[in-house]
Amino acid sequence: MTVPEPSDRGALSASGADERAGAVFGALSDPTRRALLAAIAEHPEATATELASGLPISRQAVLKHLNALTDAGLLDRTRAGREVRYQFTPAPLSDAVGWMAEVGAEWDDRLAVLRRQLGATSAAGRGAPE
Repeated sequence: MTVPEPSDRGALSASGADERAGAVFGALSDPTRRALLAAIAEHPEATATELASGLPISRQAVLKHLNALTDAGLLDRTRAGREVRYQFTPAPLSDAVGWMAEVGAEWDDRLAVLRRQLGATSAAGRGAPE
């Protein structure tokens, strides 16, 4: 994994895959968006009006959440006359899962090194005269 470089504003800049994963995590951080995504996965081609009918929020609020999911790449929109229908696109989840697997592997490696170092220190301590 590459280490992000500090940007001009002091924040860390990320690779394209990291940015896509971040967009997915951001979109999925809201429980309403997760509920909408699950509803669309179960009922492909749903409209905002259909989705809003099952939620205690307005159609306008549903549209804002759908736009966040679309911006993260998790939804595709198709216009059918006056209606816009939404479909789940799972591919961006691969970036998020890949990021988690990569970070998990790095931590596994770090913990293995730490275990070896602690084991060597412990063994050396047991062999030393008191």
